[in-house]
Amino acid sequence: MADHKTGTVGQMFGAGKVDTFLGLPTCNDINQLDASIAMLGVPCATPYASVGPYCAGGPDAIRHAIADYAGRTDHMDFDLNGPLFPDAGVTACDLGNLDYDEADPAGNRDRVRQTVSTVIGNNAVPIVIGGDDSVPIPMIEAFAGTGYYTIVQIDAHIDWRDEVDGENWGLSSTMRRASEMGHVERIIQVGQRASGSARPEDYADAQKWGVEFVSARQVHSEGIWTAIDLVPAGTNVIVAFDCDALDPAIMPGVIGRAPGGLTYWQTIELLHGIAARSRIAAFDLVEFMPERDVDEIGALTAARIIVNVMGLLARQS
Repeated sequence: MADHKTGTVGQMFGAGKVDTFLGLPTCNDINQLDASIAMLGVPCATPYASVGPYCAGGPDAIRHAIADYAGRTDHMDFDLNGPLFPDAGVTACDLGNLDYDEADPAGNRDRVRQTVSTVIGNNAVPIVIGGDDSVPIPMIEAFAGTGYYTIVQIDAHIDWRDEVDGENWGLSSTMRRASEMGHVERIIQVGQRASGSARPEDYADAQKWGVEFVSARQVHSEGIWTAIDLVPAGTNVIVAFDCDALDPAIMPGVIGRAPGGLTYWQTIELLHGIAARSRIAAFDLVEFMPERDVDEIGALTAARIIVNVMGLLARQS
């Protein structure tokens, strides 16, 4: 019997041991940030006492899943119809993970807000990887005073609770808190399905505010352009992506699985469609729970979505 050697994609294509996303360089002093795109891991913002920081391992698990491809960033990427960074003048860095204190959610939020604000101030686009779904709240807050924004949330849940167990800044309140920010002028929510924490009155509040909803069922029956066409041309868009928007067949690593989620290609077409119509000002990906993943399927799917976003940012003016 032949003795077959075992190896990895990384060994075949020259990826050494890396600790950052795709082997991107780090930035030791964020105030000296000199990159077009800055990735930031946020393991935890505002955890509920009942679950704690249950997605804290998400950023590192996603980095690990894509590590074998670190030697291939100049190869042809067929999702992007070219290499990841087609222009040598566009650069990206990985800022690592923010420290967090489970007992000090206000401090966690302040660190996220200040760090993202510094990234924006250095003319870089933030890609924020969580962590729980309260992470987008301080990320969106960081854009106050910089213009007006459309939020496209891609999520199985609408996150319009005012409070849960006495907490107003937790993962079920993300879009309600965003709706209260003066620089948020429009919210489009895509991918709702099954049930979550929302009550009928929460949905009614969102509709009254002016949210435009495109459910997962609508996406499957009417096509993803039903959502893309709602994004006004030329606007600045903050994309808030929750991993449970995806079908659990490709994203098992979430706390609230439900059948009927978006496919990988529906998600990619949505992101590419948004980028074609508008400018992506920020992107976050949250609620990946590595303990529930299967053979890194979800982590790799999340990483490939981030690669697509990074490639789109590298191509926008």
